[in-house]
Amino acid sequence: MSADDDLNSGLLGIGLSLSDSEDSSQETEKPLTRAEKNAQTEEEFQKLRSVYKAKIENGEIWQTIDLPLKETVSKPLGQELLHAVEELYFFRRYSEALDFVGKVLEEEENASRLDNDSRELLGYYQRRCADRMRQ
Repeated sequence: MSADDDLNSGLLGIGLSLSDSEDSSQETEKPLTRAEKNAQTEEEFQKLRSVYKAKIENGEIWQTIDLPLKETVSKPLGQELLHAVEELYFFRRYSEALDFVGKVLEEEENASRLDNDSRELLGYYQRRCADRMRQ
């Protein structure tokens, strides 16, 4: 049994159909295989490779975040806030992490825009950094 058979059978076998607004000529086209979807010519690969730059995290995520927060924090922004603190903690830059978390949590406007989980995790890192600085 192939992976495609697994997807089209059983409890989770869901068939999708085109909406009325889509061109009906697409219904007769053969669906692309996984290999066809992932195919990339050497020329396309080399072009992509020439402009690609690896993202290097060096403890500076916190500088890319604009404070005070201007709107309710989306999940990606919430994760970025946490990653910024985690990164500073990882690099043992506890003082900077405390300053950053303080700016986020101490302003009522910012704190009210965070969900409870994010607020708790930022508070956790705030306590951990304070503990590490006392040691």
